[in-house]
Amino acid sequence: MRAPYGLSILDNCLTCPMRSEHLFCNLSPQAGQRLNEIKSTAVYPKGAMLFIEGQQPRGVFVLCSGKVKLSTSSREGKTIITKISDTGDVLGLNAVVSNRPYEVTAEMMEPGQGNFIPRDSLMHMLKDHPEVAVRIAQQLSRNYFTAYEEIRTLGLAASPSEKFAKLLLSWSTKTAQSDGSAQVKLTLTHEEVAEIIGTTRETVSRLFSEFKKKQLMQLKGATLVIRSRVALEKIVQS
Repeated sequence: MRAPYGLSILDNCLTCPMRSEHLFCNLSPQAGQRLNEIKSTAVYPKGAMLFIEGQQPRGVFVLCSGKVKLSTSSREGKTIITKISDTGDVLGLNAVVSNRPYEVTAEMMEPGQGNFIPRDSLMHMLKDHPEVAVRIAQQLSRNYFTAYEEIRTLGLAASPSEKFAKLLLSWSTKTAQSDGSAQVKLTLTHEEVAEIIGTTRETVSRLFSEFKKKQLMQLKGATLVIRSRVALEKIVQS
């Protein structure tokens, strides 16, 4: 079924053509049917807030399409982007399982679909379907290691150049070619990149310029071409 923004609504998890090894994908028929019964599907525009930092956990969102920016802010108004979530990610899981307020704000970066699962329904599903409980435990463990790596990047990196190089490497992992190059669709502003690596927009603009002069990267419209992952790895290692 067609939806606004040219999206196709995926309203049945059992027949979804995009099923893959994500948390709530490829479940057993029984668990998949239960998921269909407890979820509600909606299409969200760019800029829509799925939940806000400090809000009590109503449930989780399974991202079926689109990208979501997860961020946290200080009382002084400084914002750090903790993650850019993609298709298949489950948002709000930490807060829902621990029954503590959402620790981040989730904002749609582009139009997309999300399946909402209320907290009470999810907790009952965990009791009735051990396979789902195991998958959630595995996901929470991965969340922990992701947070650990983010702390290392922000806290131990010696310079903004090293942080920027680490970010480019993380972006290029899925599209790396045999020659060490990669192409990435750049959807973030310089301000948002600064919020990811914990620096200023001016510093990020300078880093883009320096890396292009050193022929480490090239911009072709909205496509970021990383010329050599090896060169970026040397910056990180140094």
